[in-house]
Amino acid sequence: MNRSTLLFFTMIALGLFAGCATSPASKFYTLNPVQVAEPSKAVDRVVIAFDPVSVPELVDRPQIVSRLGANRVSIDEFARWAEPLKRQIPRVLAADLAQLIPGAAVSTYPQRTDESAYRVSVDVQSFDSSMDGTVMLVVIWSVRPPKQGEKVGGRSVVSGSATGPGYDAVANAYSRALASVASDIAAATHSAMRQ
Repeated sequence: MNRSTLLFFTMIALGLFAGCATSPASKFYTLNPVQVAEPSKAVDRVVIAFDPVSVPELVDRPQIVSRLGANRVSIDEFARWAEPLKRQIPRVLAADLAQLIPGAAVSTYPQRTDESAYRVSVDVQSFDSSMDGTVMLVVIWSVRPPKQGEKVGGRSVVSGSATGPGYDAVANAYSRALASVASDIAAATHSAMRQ
């Protein structure tokens, strides 16, 4: 076998091996509302609308970001959020809030509401998870009653641990942390209703 024939077969074999190599499949994760153990008493029809939610640019991406240290993060190319966090977070908070305040019509589309709506603003300042499964949320929020009522605001700092390994458990821990934030917002909304 001459040298050019050997080179030809080597190139074909390398091409076949390269075609067989595949990268791992991406996995997609979502945040979900948490079942509330004891909702408050039902209210007369009240409309609650979420303004657009802000999240840190570091996590405002499809890939799941984990903190490795004070100045280092891991961005997992194959573990991704199924939809942007700017849409998932208000959707989950709204669903949690609807459970916590039965009878409330909670919307994540503020343009759909009228002047009789309670407006909720949410600024997620920290949305961190570590490789050991610990999650940390820091959220500044406010509830503005309709028609010039006095705004009620607060800051929720919530940490939690994943109940198992992997990103499924981390997403679940984030969902539980968001339920805690929703509970704080529900208490502020009840306070605003009493004004």
